[in-house]
Amino acid sequence: MARILSVFLALFLAFAAVAAPVETRQLGNLQCNIDRFKIVTGLVETGSALKKIDTTNPDTATAVAAAQTGLTTVGDAIKDIALALVTGKAAPTDARTQVSQGLNDTRSALEGITDATVTASVASAQTLVQGLIDDGNGVIADCK
Repeated sequence: MARILSVFLALFLAFAAVAAPVETRQLGNLQCNIDRFKIVTGLVETGSALKKIDTTNPDTATAVAAAQTGLTTVGDAIKDIALALVTGKAAPTDARTQVSQGLNDTRSALEGITDATVTASVASAQTLVQGLIDDGNGVIADCK
């Protein structure tokens, strides 16, 4: 996930240097870019939280792997969106769907964990996932 953050920051800096018209690049206002940054940093934090869940229980390990796959889906879609933005293209419409699906898959995987020994770490990860969902909704609302 740290790689996602570094890729996003590099793309964002390149994005600022591109000579295409602002409306073509979908620059967004300050709040839009704060929302974008929050979702990327939230991905990193959530990935770290997933790594802290004890996966010695096979069912928990399977659920955590599914949650990580969901986050990977989100990260890949965000990279596609960021690349489109820096190259002056419209963000792919299916990328937004992928972000939503990845977040829902991550949330569902975490909800399926029933191992009482990991309740606190799962709850922490769930809180972070909900924050990602909220940040994603912020991007939808603020990035027009």
